[in-house]
Amino acid sequence: MISNSSSAPTSLCVPDLDRMEAAELAQHLHLCCGSDRWIEEMLARRPYGDVDGLLRAASEAAALLRREDWLQAFSHHPCIGDIDNLRQRFSATAAWSEDEQASVTLADEALLYQLAAANRAYDDRFGFIFIVCASGKSAAEMLTMLQRRLGNSPDEEWRVAAREQQRITHLRLQKLVSVI
Repeated sequence: MISNSSSAPTSLCVPDLDRMEAAELAQHLHLCCGSDRWIEEMLARRPYGDVDGLLRAASEAAALLRREDWLQAFSHHPCIGDIDNLRQRFSATAAWSEDEQASVTLADEALLYQLAAANRAYDDRFGFIFIVCASGKSAAEMLTMLQRRLGNSPDEEWRVAAREQQRITHLRLQKLVSVI
Protein backbone atom coordinates (compact mmCIF):
# COMPACT_ATOMS: atom_id res chain seq x y z
CA MET A 1 0.00 0.00 0.00
CA ILE A 2 1.17 3.49 -0.78
CA SER A 3 1.84 5.88 2.08
CA ASN A 4 -0.62 8.57 3.11
CA SER A 5 2.22 10.95 3.92
CA SER A 6 2.21 13.13 0.84
CA SER A 7 0.23 16.34 0.68
CA ALA A 8 -1.99 17.60 -2.08
CA PRO A 9 -0.02 19.36 -4.81
CA THR A 10 -0.85 22.94 -5.60
CA SER A 11 -0.23 23.25 -9.32
CA LEU A 12 0.18 20.30 -11.63
CA CYS A 13 -0.97 19.89 -15.19
CA VAL A 14 -1.62 16.72 -17.16
CA PRO A 15 1.72 16.93 -19.05
CA ASP A 16 3.43 17.03 -15.61
CA LEU A 17 1.70 13.74 -14.77
CA ASP A 18 2.69 12.26 -18.12
CA ARG A 19 6.40 13.02 -17.46
CA MET A 20 6.50 12.19 -13.76
CA GLU A 21 8.37 9.18 -12.36
CA ALA A 22 5.97 6.34 -11.62
CA ALA A 23 6.54 6.35 -7.86
CA GLU A 24 5.87 10.07 -7.60
CA LEU A 25 2.77 9.85 -9.80
CA ALA A 26 1.51 6.93 -7.70
CA GLN A 27 1.68 9.16 -4.62
CA HIS A 28 -0.43 11.82 -6.34
CA LEU A 29 -2.92 9.30 -7.69
CA HIS A 30 -3.27 7.80 -4.22
CA LEU A 31 -4.73 11.11 -3.09
CA CYS A 32 -7.51 10.62 -5.63
CA CYS A 33 -8.29 6.93 -5.10
CA GLY A 34 -6.90 4.57 -2.49
CA SER A 35 -7.03 1.39 -4.58
CA ASP A 36 -3.56 0.06 -5.37
CA ARG A 37 -4.90 -1.76 -8.44
CA TRP A 38 -6.53 1.44 -9.74
CA ILE A 39 -3.18 3.23 -9.33
CA GLU A 40 -1.35 0.45 -11.20
CA GLU A 41 -3.91 0.64 -14.01
CA MET A 42 -3.56 4.42 -14.17
CA LEU A 43 0.23 4.17 -14.41
CA ALA A 44 -0.15 1.72 -17.31
CA ARG A 45 -2.43 4.13 -19.19
CA ARG A 46 0.02 7.02 -19.57
CA PRO A 47 0.33 9.31 -21.35
CA TYR A 48 -3.04 10.90 -20.65
CA GLY A 49 -2.49 13.91 -22.91
CA ASP A 50 -5.17 16.13 -21.44
CA VAL A 51 -7.83 16.25 -18.73
CA ASP A 52 -10.31 14.27 -20.82
CA GLY A 53 -7.68 11.57 -21.36
CA LEU A 54 -6.91 11.51 -17.64
CA LEU A 55 -10.59 11.11 -16.73
CA ARG A 56 -11.09 8.48 -19.45
CA ALA A 57 -8.12 6.52 -18.08
CA ALA A 58 -9.62 6.76 -14.58
CA SER A 59 -12.92 5.32 -15.80
CA GLU A 60 -11.17 2.54 -17.72
CA ALA A 61 -9.07 1.66 -14.66
CA ALA A 62 -12.17 1.67 -12.43
CA ALA A 63 -13.92 -0.74 -14.79
CA LEU A 64 -11.25 -3.35 -13.99
CA LEU A 65 -11.56 -3.18 -10.20
CA ARG A 66 -12.72 -6.16 -8.19
CA ARG A 67 -14.64 -6.07 -4.93
CA GLU A 68 -11.48 -6.06 -2.81
CA ASP A 69 -10.11 -3.14 -4.84
CA TRP A 70 -13.27 -1.11 -4.25
CA LEU A 71 -13.17 -1.95 -0.54
CA GLN A 72 -9.59 -0.72 -0.42
CA ALA A 73 -10.64 2.53 -2.13
CA PHE A 74 -13.60 2.94 0.26
CA SER A 75 -11.32 2.42 3.27
CA HIS A 76 -9.43 5.59 2.35
CA HIS A 77 -12.40 7.79 3.19
CA PRO A 78 -13.59 8.96 6.57
CA CYS A 79 -17.21 8.42 7.51
CA ILE A 80 -19.39 11.37 6.59
CA GLY A 81 -19.39 13.65 9.61
CA ASP A 82 -16.38 12.09 11.35
CA ILE A 83 -14.28 15.26 11.25
CA ASP A 84 -11.86 14.17 14.02
CA ASN A 85 -11.03 10.91 12.21
CA LEU A 86 -10.70 12.85 8.98
CA ARG A 87 -8.04 15.12 10.47
CA GLN A 88 -6.09 12.35 12.18
CA ARG A 89 -6.20 9.33 9.89
CA PHE A 90 -6.67 11.00 6.53
CA SER A 91 -4.25 13.91 6.84
CA ALA A 92 -2.98 13.58 3.25
CA THR A 93 -6.44 14.24 1.81
CA ALA A 94 -7.93 16.10 4.77
CA ALA A 95 -8.07 19.44 2.97
CA TRP A 96 -9.96 17.94 0.04
CA SER A 97 -12.23 15.84 2.28
CA GLU A 98 -12.95 18.77 4.59
CA ASP A 99 -13.84 20.88 1.56
CA GLU A 100 -16.04 18.08 0.22
CA GLN A 101 -17.74 17.69 3.61
CA ALA A 102 -17.74 21.40 4.51
CA SER A 103 -21.45 21.52 5.29
CA VAL A 104 -21.07 18.81 7.93
CA THR A 105 -18.93 21.11 10.07
CA LEU A 106 -21.89 23.51 10.16
CA ALA A 107 -24.39 20.85 11.25
CA ASP A 108 -25.85 20.90 14.73
CA GLU A 109 -24.95 18.21 17.23
CA ALA A 110 -28.27 16.36 16.91
CA LEU A 111 -27.78 15.99 13.15
CA LEU A 112 -24.21 14.77 13.69
CA TYR A 113 -25.49 12.09 16.08
CA GLN A 114 -28.08 11.04 13.48
CA LEU A 115 -25.35 10.82 10.84
CA ALA A 116 -23.18 8.73 13.16
CA ALA A 117 -26.05 6.33 13.92
CA ALA A 118 -27.00 6.04 10.24
CA ASN A 119 -23.34 5.43 9.31
CA ARG A 120 -23.17 2.57 11.84
CA ALA A 121 -26.41 1.06 10.48
CA TYR A 122 -25.07 1.35 6.93
CA ASP A 123 -21.75 -0.32 7.79
CA ASP A 124 -23.61 -3.09 9.65
CA ARG A 125 -25.90 -3.68 6.66
CA PHE A 126 -23.39 -3.47 3.80
CA GLY A 127 -19.96 -4.07 5.37
CA PHE A 128 -18.35 -0.83 4.21
CA ILE A 129 -18.70 2.87 4.93
CA PHE A 130 -21.27 5.08 3.24
CA ILE A 131 -19.62 6.50 0.14
CA VAL A 132 -21.08 9.67 -1.35
CA CYS A 133 -19.64 12.51 -3.37
CA ALA A 134 -20.37 15.07 -0.66
CA SER A 135 -19.38 18.21 -2.56
CA GLY A 136 -22.19 20.75 -2.51
CA LYS A 137 -24.45 18.64 -0.29
CA SER A 138 -25.66 19.71 3.14
CA ALA A 139 -25.37 17.39 6.12
CA ALA A 140 -29.16 16.99 6.09
CA GLU A 141 -29.10 16.03 2.40
CA MET A 142 -26.39 13.44 3.04
CA LEU A 143 -28.35 12.01 5.97
CA THR A 144 -31.44 11.70 3.77
CA MET A 145 -29.39 10.00 1.04
CA LEU A 146 -27.81 7.64 3.57
CA GLN A 147 -31.19 6.70 5.04
CA ARG A 148 -32.67 6.16 1.57
CA ARG A 149 -29.74 4.02 0.46
CA LEU A 150 -30.14 1.79 3.53
CA GLY A 151 -33.18 0.42 1.69
CA ASN A 152 -31.10 -0.73 -1.30
CA SER A 153 -30.28 -4.36 -1.83
CA PRO A 154 -26.61 -5.18 -1.17
CA ASP A 155 -25.96 -5.61 -4.91
CA GLU A 156 -27.61 -2.31 -5.82
CA GLU A 157 -25.81 -0.47 -3.03
CA TRP A 158 -22.49 -1.91 -4.18
CA ARG A 159 -23.08 -0.39 -7.63
CA VAL A 160 -24.17 2.96 -6.17
CA ALA A 161 -21.13 3.14 -3.86
CA ALA A 162 -18.76 2.33 -6.75
CA ARG A 163 -20.33 5.09 -8.88
CA GLU A 164 -19.96 7.55 -6.00
CA GLN A 165 -16.31 6.53 -5.57
CA GLN A 166 -15.75 7.20 -9.26
CA ARG A 167 -17.35 10.65 -8.93
CA ILE A 168 -15.06 11.44 -5.98
CA THR A 169 -12.03 10.16 -7.91
CA HIS A 170 -12.85 12.30 -10.94
CA LEU A 171 -13.39 15.37 -8.75
CA ARG A 172 -10.05 14.82 -7.01
CA LEU A 173 -8.23 14.25 -10.29
CA GLN A 174 -9.59 17.59 -11.49
CA LYS A 175 -8.35 19.19 -8.26
CA LEU A 176 -4.98 17.50 -8.75
CA VAL A 177 -4.53 19.17 -12.11
CA SER A 178 -6.06 22.44 -10.88
CA VAL A 179 -9.09 22.30 -13.16
CA ILE A 180 -11.37 23.16 -10.25
